[in-house]
Amino acid sequence: MACRNGANERYWIRLESEEHAFRSVRPVKQSIVTLDLEGVLVPEVWIAVAEKTGIEKLRLTTRDIPDYDVLMKGRLKVLEEHGLTLHDIQDVIGTLRPLDGAKDFLDALRTITQVLILSDTFEEFAKPLMRQLGWPTLFCHRLKVDDAGRIVDYALRTPEQKKKAVAALKLLNYNVISVGDSFNDTAMLTEAHAGILFHAPENIRKQFPQFPALDRYEDLMDRITAAL
Repeated sequence: MACRNGANERYWIRLESEEHAFRSVRPVKQSIVTLDLEGVLVPEVWIAVAEKTGIEKLRLTTRDIPDYDVLMKGRLKVLEEHGLTLHDIQDVIGTLRPLDGAKDFLDALRTITQVLILSDTFEEFAKPLMRQLGWPTLFCHRLKVDDAGRIVDYALRTPEQKKKAVAALKLLNYNVISVGDSFNDTAMLTEAHAGILFHAPENIRKQFPQFPALDRYEDLMDRITAAL
């Protein structure tokens, strides 16, 4: 056993004091924010395509049809009927810009916490939008495209990817704050420690009154900061 006399004794007293202080400190609460993409940070891609082409059926989004598979199969059928290719849709996406205030909000948010974009968009659509947002991390899906550029199918990275991602983050002891605007976001909001609706239409606000519903980035930042 080490001798505890003189200077050595003072060393042991200091060491024991520091060890007690370390054990008394509460674990740091590490937080992460998960954001939907379309409707929260950027315009709805399919609505933009509908406005460009005049095809009203393409205006339908997850705000209107909760079943994503039904929604996407309907979209693919419309694209086939009208001979629209991936290139046609990418041309429209290339004209889109982030929503007013979105880039500043995201930049500010990323200075205070980790941010993950969870979206049911597709890699083939997202690249120009991610570039404008400063390349935040994005989890999304992929399209199946034939040699002629026709979108023939889509491949989900995993079913219920938003909810599963939040659940996995919670298992890593993250405090998760989630933000979305549509039916396909509500499972994520429910799974998170704090769920927030942003730019959500009235029908979703009424159906999910348990989530605060906001429309301004300033208010969203305040709500997120309070939950960190």
